[in-house]
Amino acid sequence: MPMNFLRRIENASFPLLIHEEADIHCAAVLAAAQLLEANLPEPGQPADQGAVILRITPMGRAELRRLRDRGDDFAAISLQEFDDCSPGQPRGLNAK
Repeated sequence: MPMNFLRRIENASFPLLIHEEADIHCAAVLAAAQLLEANLPEPGQPADQGAVILRITPMGRAELRRLRDRGDDFAAISLQEFDDCSPGQPRGLNAK
């Protein structure tokens, strides 16, 4: 889940190199939502070269704070627009 991924990298040192396909898909969803900035593989390119997360944007940091202030348990977050980033289920904002 992208928001869990965002929470996982919240205190990472950037730039952050990622190699796992699921993490790259999460990063792509979060970048599309402008919650992070990243250098991602081009569509159709193999993800085996990895991706580089440059930073969590101010909007991404604000979203993390908002969720924390609401007392949300990041393991239980189920935001409709961020509900899956697995390779077989690409979704963007407002996708159904």
